[in-house]
Amino acid sequence: MKYYIIAGEASGDLHGSNLMKALLRQDVNAEFRFWGGDLMQAVGGTLVKHYKERSFMGFAEVILNLKKILGLIKFCKQDIDAFKPDVIIFIDNSGFNLRIAKWAKAQNYSTHYYISPQVWASRASRVEKIKRDIDAMYVILPFEKKFYDSYGYDVHFVGHPLIDAIADRTQISEYKFRAEHSLSDKPIIALLPGSRKQEITKMLGVMLSLVDDFPDYQFVIAGAPSQEYSFYKPFIKQDNVAYIANKTYDLLSVSTAALVTSGTATLETALFKVPQVVCYKANAISYQIAKRIITLKFISLVNLIMDREVVTELIQGDLNKKRLKKELEHILDEDNRITFFIDYYDLEKKLGGKGASDKVAKLIFQGNE
Repeated sequence: MKYYIIAGEASGDLHGSNLMKALLRQDVNAEFRFWGGDLMQAVGGTLVKHYKERSFMGFAEVILNLKKILGLIKFCKQDIDAFKPDVIIFIDNSGFNLRIAKWAKAQNYSTHYYISPQVWASRASRVEKIKRDIDAMYVILPFEKKFYDSYGYDVHFVGHPLIDAIADRTQISEYKFRAEHSLSDKPIIALLPGSRKQEITKMLGVMLSLVDDFPDYQFVIAGAPSQEYSFYKPFIKQDNVAYIANKTYDLLSVSTAALVTSGTATLETALFKVPQVVCYKANAISYQIAKRIITLKFISLVNLIMDREVVTELIQGDLNKKRLKKELEHILDEDNRITFFIDYYDLEKKLGGKGASDKVAKLIFQGNE
């Protein structure tokens, strides 16, 4: 069968690549055309657009780039029509994907959505549009199935693909990792400032303001695959700060603590059992708009899944040097760390175990034979 897949950022590229591998196990004749990144491209098929070309964060940024976004939507529709896929698979990235889905369903394409839009966070009215435009939805968070059930929409809970991605990774030698990247023998504090330039600009400076207050630790910036070192370089002013690109999982596996920008990275950090402080600061206009439409008690996936505060969230004005220093000291205190580990193990149980990609691939392939 012919599969057209649309993923919009680094995490979508990761999950998209694993889904493609799983589809090939189900369908040896699978033909892929996709919007994604390097990981999906490595599996095979034709990369139409790289996610780096459409990395916009927040309401204000989307408005400023509206002309470009509309052009990409038009191009995507034309490209789908030219390819004539048997199945279209949308991965997260709701702002773009739901617009394409509406059109695709009207054209009688088979539409599948892997990793639900966060309609449970804001604008729940979109559920009716999803029911109309999506033939099958595959959700990865346990509370999402209950949410959709309340709207009379039967979706598939397949477990979280991060469990597979982390469990299947090659184990590394901490000694070799430190030597390869010229790291000291001090305990490592990982800095995950996000993947988009807007995120990094707002988050990294505050994170690095703590370096001189923790001389007994090695700070390491996790470089995002979407950015070059030249973008990070102006932020790095202290000697005990290192930069490592595209090896976030290896870094987390040897880290003592982490400062993490809200998003999928908070869950990844938890699955590596690393105590963390969650950081978030947006464009002022975007934040004010978000505050009025988002109804959640928490912003991190860890707290949302557990339905209580497991990790501290420092949002907007609370993300300052004084508060961040206090919270970092808290998670470095041995008396507090055991609670993190217990909560993280409970979190993993709630996520449903391994095999998400294979479950989705089987449902898609068998449902379209």
